[in-house]
Amino acid sequence: MDLNSASTIVLQVLTQATSQDTAVLKPAEEQLKQWETQPGFYSVLLNIFTNHTLDVNVRWLAVLYFKNGIDRYWRRVAPHALSEEEKTTLRAGLITNFNEPVNQIATQISVLIAKVARVDCPRQWPELIPTLLESVKVQDDLRQHRALLTFYHVTKTLASKRLAADRKLFYDLASGIYSFACSLWNHHTDTFLQQVCTGNEAAATNSLERTLLSLKVLRKLTVHGFVEPHWSVEVMGFLHAVFERLKQFLECSRSIRAENVCRDRLEKTIILFTKVLLDFLDQHPFSFTPLIQRSLEFAVSYVFTEAGEGIVFERFIVQCMNLIKMIVKNYAYKPSKNIEDSSPETLEAHKIKTAFFTYPTLMEICRRLVTHYFLLTKEELTMWEEDPESFTVEETGGDSWKYSLRPCTEVLFIDIFHEYNQTLTPVLLEMVRGLQGSTNVEDTSAILIKDAVYNAVGLAAYELFDSVDFDQWFKNQLLAELQVSHNRYKPIRRRVIWLIGQWISVKFKSDLRPMLYEAIRNLLQDQDLVVSINKSCYIYDFEFRTDQFLPYLESMFTLLFQLLQEVTQCDTKMHVLHVLSCVIERVNMQIRPYVGCLVQYLPLLWKQSEEHNMLRCAILTTLIHLVQGLGTDSKNLYPFLLPVIQLSTDVSQPPHVYLLEDGLELWLVTLENSPCLTPELLRIFQNMSALLELSSENLKNCFKIINAYIFLSSSEFLQTYAADLCRSFCELLEDITTEGQVQVLKVVENVLKVNPILGPQMFQPLLPSIFKGILDGERYPVVMSTYLGIVGRVLLQNASFFSLLLSQMACELGQELDQILGNMIETWVDRMDNITQPERRKLSALALLSLLPSLNSVIQDKFCGIINISVEGLHDVMTEDPETGTYKDCMLMSHFEEPITTEDEEPPTEQDKRKKMLALKDPVHTVSLQQFVYEKLKAQQEILGEQGFQALMETVDTEIVAQLQEFLQGF
Repeated sequence: MDLNSASTIVLQVLTQATSQDTAVLKPAEEQLKQWETQPGFYSVLLNIFTNHTLDVNVRWLAVLYFKNGIDRYWRRVAPHALSEEEKTTLRAGLITNFNEPVNQIATQISVLIAKVARVDCPRQWPELIPTLLESVKVQDDLRQHRALLTFYHVTKTLASKRLAADRKLFYDLASGIYSFACSLWNHHTDTFLQQVCTGNEAAATNSLERTLLSLKVLRKLTVHGFVEPHWSVEVMGFLHAVFERLKQFLECSRSIRAENVCRDRLEKTIILFTKVLLDFLDQHPFSFTPLIQRSLEFAVSYVFTEAGEGIVFERFIVQCMNLIKMIVKNYAYKPSKNIEDSSPETLEAHKIKTAFFTYPTLMEICRRLVTHYFLLTKEELTMWEEDPESFTVEETGGDSWKYSLRPCTEVLFIDIFHEYNQTLTPVLLEMVRGLQGSTNVEDTSAILIKDAVYNAVGLAAYELFDSVDFDQWFKNQLLAELQVSHNRYKPIRRRVIWLIGQWISVKFKSDLRPMLYEAIRNLLQDQDLVVSINKSCYIYDFEFRTDQFLPYLESMFTLLFQLLQEVTQCDTKMHVLHVLSCVIERVNMQIRPYVGCLVQYLPLLWKQSEEHNMLRCAILTTLIHLVQGLGTDSKNLYPFLLPVIQLSTDVSQPPHVYLLEDGLELWLVTLENSPCLTPELLRIFQNMSALLELSSENLKNCFKIINAYIFLSSSEFLQTYAADLCRSFCELLEDITTEGQVQVLKVVENVLKVNPILGPQMFQPLLPSIFKGILDGERYPVVMSTYLGIVGRVLLQNASFFSLLLSQMACELGQELDQILGNMIETWVDRMDNITQPERRKLSALALLSLLPSLNSVIQDKFCGIINISVEGLHDVMTEDPETGTYKDCMLMSHFEEPITTEDEEPPTEQDKRKKMLALKDPVHTVSLQQFVYEKLKAQQEILGEQGFQALMETVDTEIVAQLQEFLQGF
């Protein structure tokens, strides 16, 4: 592409590509896409986005196309890669001037330079770093800032490379420029502090921006640029200086108004200081050891004493708490139980920690956390009063603990209490003792303190197991507090029920549960409270007893359903649905009288939640438990249920990304509980072909669903889908894990079990490869076991098809039919130990015995092996009657018995019953192996004569013959 002639036309097309008119925009985008691989195109783009006289939108688009081109075509191995000559020109052009006036474009240029540096620096671009180091020294403010911005992005990108050779290059770079980076940062920091003192706001803002960028560079160099940074005087000097600078910046914040633009950047810089310490601690815990004492003193001073009053802000408090938490929890600082096994570095760090966390310090931290940071604020109380749903969502589902103050304080409390529980338990218990009895409803301060202390006791439940008699506390005080109905006591009622939720899986007597259910039922009638009671553990603990809960089931379920209708926020509906699901799961079939209202409401909720996929996931989970609870009655849900399954499992529909896993689970339980196969249920299977092509982690459930259809109605299902299924299986077996291969084969095995006559014909394309796998001695035992199970089914239950298969294999392999049969029997006998399931072992014995009686010389030649397998099978299945001393086949089933289930056991599904009925037709469960062996040997004796049969039996080991005779006593 000639630069002079092309620049005008590229500029024109870029201008069109910024148009809002799609008729102009689309052709322009197509043309730009075609030019992406044209030589010279990126040189034209460079000329356009560095020309400051052109339209900003056009230049912005040119930068983006250039950046995308680096990702696709810069590497030498990329298709349509840029030529080395053009790349040399582009690299030179990118660092000629750092004078971009538009901030957004300047950032994009810095990022794309960093992308090139990731590939080319330092080998193909040795001049980049020296050029940047020189450019950050210039006096021109704009050029200096843009060079510093680029310096940061390049450092950040090079620091992120992880290959050993790249790490070595970055170590070399860091050691070479660290001193310069420190002096640059000190210079800009001192300049900023001086300008703040003189009141020069505009200049201070500019200097602060440079301080921030240079600190970002130092953060990457310090954290990622040294293998053992504690040996570097400069690195440790910088880290010690961070504490002094932090103090200066915090003091500086006193004089800068909150609405000042500089204030926001100042707080970002303060947070960046803390990130340097946190990152360094995370990456180099032992190098951080000399900083432990100072870090703890600094953080505790500002967060837990008066030193921080008036200057600290929420994000800074969070960072300081994270610093304390990381030091307290750091595994590198914890000695082994056997002190001699601990490293000197670990012991030194532990010694520093122990010396710092004295009883007075720990007591003050604990008291301040509970009585200051745990207190509900006026804003939170107002929010709860005006919008209880939003308050609950904000409290339970807001930012992570790393960035939000309340969760951060709670996590710090848990970690410190766990680490120093022997010291802090008496402190917390003393606080609890000071709160005995009901609190005056007029004393808001006392109510908030009690709420905070109860919060602490709940968070420390596991640590307080041996120190708190929670059952007595519940009976003597907490239950009474739940019954205080005054509106101002609402925070305590809410906190008490939450507290019980924390303790119920730790220490809570089963006998007290009815009292708890009664209290919960009363609380469920207070909507302001109930949206905060979203823990399912009240009915989902290990000692749950259905009989205790049943008297409350109807009222609880009704109140929960009313709540589900009344709440409006997605998160709250999800919580309520979760509790409803847990109730249904726990009481199972006993939910049937009460679910009518929920069944009628769920279709409406599903429609309303079209834009809320996570809520739809919760609905799917509820439906799963509903179907399990309703059993065969779930067929009444099909008008709603089946379209939901159809949508959730259709990979062509965007929501499947969120709904697929739960949708497959719902599909499976629907089939398992279905009394019969309906046309609509059969039609949904059209989704399966695309699901099998995904080969995702959901494949296991897909196979379970296929098996469920086979057990439900094999003839109708296989007539419709066998051909497609066989085709999908053939493709899957070419590229699937061993586990997946076994899942496919088990489906085939189930087909043969359910339909031994038509099954082999329907899956005929798969059988030759299975047969060949046996002949080739498949190396994976679990696969070989399944192969033998499949061929055993065909041989035993469809001998004519087995003969056809044998003939086909002889033709394909160019061998004699008898030779293939002999090889198969020999492999079967040799690999019998691969078969571990008793059913398959008995099947193998029955299948090989079915070859008898025979005059075939090959079968007679393998007679010894067949008898060995038969005796092994007899050992597996025969049990001796202690009274009569006779043997019987333990696998025989004569009739179907409805299993008796206990309260804790799930009742059998319709599929369980279908499997039992199928077993009643299965030779493995209907044919006595003992009888079968006797009949086959007798028939063999009849066709050979006594002398010939004895000669055949002499080929069998005498010990095996003796065992056989013992099993056949009485025949």
